Amino acid sequence: MSSTDRDVDHALAYPEPPASPLWHHHGGKSRPLTPAQQRRNRELLDIAQRTPRPRSPRPTQTLAEAN
Repeated sequence: MSSTDRDVDHALAYPEPPASPLWHHHGGKSRPLTPAQQRRNRELLDIAQRTPRPRSPRPTQTLAEAN
């Protein structure tokens, strides 16, 4: 038995199933954003990037102690 026979990942030996038809986009192009929508999105992105994410408080008890 050669090293290539042993190193083969058999999960990759089968073809990938076809993608779901729900993943394909059928229809026309989406409408472009208006300048006001673009400006609002930039403002929201700026706020989100500047604001620190709140940290959830750590429980004082472990799960084992709580039961």
